[in-house]
Amino acid sequence: MATESSSKSRPEISTFKGQDRALRAGRLGTGGLLLSVLAATAPLMVVAGVMPTTFAVMGIVGQPLLFVVLGVVLVLFSVGYAEMSRHVHNAGAFYAYISRGLGGTAGVSAALVALVAYNALQVGIYGIFGFEVSGLFATYADLSVAWWIPALVAALVVGALGWLKIDVNARVLGVLLIVEVALVVIFDIAAVSDPAAQGLSLHAFNPDTLSGAGVGTALCFCIAAFTGFEQAPVYAEETSRPHVLVPRVMFLAVGGVAVFFALSSWALTVATGPSAIVGEAQKQSAGLLFGLTEDRLGTTFTDVLHFLFVTGMFAALLSFHNVVARYAFAMGREGLLPAAFGRTNSASGAPGTGSLLQTAVSVVVIAVFAIADDKPTGDPTVPVLHLFTWFGNVGSLGVILLMAAASASVVVFFVRRGAAGAQAWRLVTSALAGIALLVIAVYTVKDFDVLVGAGPDSSLSWVLPGIIGLALLVGVAQGLLLRARRPEAHARIGLGNEAFQLEKAAGEAS
Repeated sequence: MATESSSKSRPEISTFKGQDRALRAGRLGTGGLLLSVLAATAPLMVVAGVMPTTFAVMGIVGQPLLFVVLGVVLVLFSVGYAEMSRHVHNAGAFYAYISRGLGGTAGVSAALVALVAYNALQVGIYGIFGFEVSGLFATYADLSVAWWIPALVAALVVGALGWLKIDVNARVLGVLLIVEVALVVIFDIAAVSDPAAQGLSLHAFNPDTLSGAGVGTALCFCIAAFTGFEQAPVYAEETSRPHVLVPRVMFLAVGGVAVFFALSSWALTVATGPSAIVGEAQKQSAGLLFGLTEDRLGTTFTDVLHFLFVTGMFAALLSFHNVVARYAFAMGREGLLPAAFGRTNSASGAPGTGSLLQTAVSVVVIAVFAIADDKPTGDPTVPVLHLFTWFGNVGSLGVILLMAAASASVVVFFVRRGAAGAQAWRLVTSALAGIALLVIAVYTVKDFDVLVGAGPDSSLSWVLPGIIGLALLVGVAQGLLLRARRPEAHARIGLGNEAFQLEKAAGEAS
């Protein structure tokens, strides 16, 4: 089996030569790790952007119940995923787990899908970030600033922070996240305290509200809101007790996010009334939350909320940047990218080359959309909104498929190890989660034209999801080629720092 080398062959599985091939351990505790992964969820961006869009486009009142359902699915997913984190410590979490369960070739494919998906998620946020910052300049400074200017500045700042210690980034992310969540909670309390004419109605949690053809597509919108919790194992090498901290943080993250989003989306229905939420969302779009806070909490609070909307997106940009850099590091360390990507900065211990790659990709994509924005397209905001919706949904599709594959890998991993009996309940939860995630992935591809706001006959409905499909196929081809030409490199896929430690131990023994 490609993913489980024998003890005889293991001394040959690595050519690592120094500590610059390993991320520094012990730099993150429970708090730092939790804040780092939660920042990617960008709670205010979800409450102000994703929730009104889902209400408006899907016309489904029961969005709070959808968050509960997805929370259950992702908890089931996390049971097996967290158990895998006790056995595999690798900065390329998804592809490491998949390679150890489904084989090296599947691992290579997953690595490339993860790199493309997380890059897409991160780059997409620059579009809406630049647009919102431009709006703040226009509103509060009476300055007209093109959206791509703050987007490029943010890309360069995020790139610079990527070179710094992860604990510095965790502090930045943590402060922004805590304030952001606090303001949303204040709105939730205000909405419950001052409900619309229908009062504290629980109608949004009624299963009857989920009937209709839009439920599957609504799940696609909502699952994107959870993206981030699955990143905890990416930082496993940088914690002192990964077998304890990673599972703990994952369950805290997915449970907390599910409850927070379910209650916040319910608060929106309470503030407008369940019968009016769809109409108000269609009328006000992303302005829905800010209109409701203006009425209940005043102008100053709403102004602060606008500012935190931007800082929350910046926190998400930092978080995704860190994840992309670590995936690139893991891939470089195992020969899937040039060796330069598999080295860390001697000063900070950060995966510097991966950080540079992510920054370069961001700058190039922003520049392309900025050039498109200079053309007479009619609505000057179209390139900005396309950057956000196109890349965001491409990234979400990739993550959904990775989670489904990871669920399958959990089952195979423990069955092949003869631990099916001991891990039986975890295998059942993983199988159930994998099936549910595959169903969501099918709906995502089927309704991609709705997700990106294109017509049913638009080529975007297959070109955009085709990006993930292409990454998957190219990854399979690379894996097969690697197995044929460099079987020793193929054999160590997914071992990551374990391969480095094995070589270090062998060197000390000799």
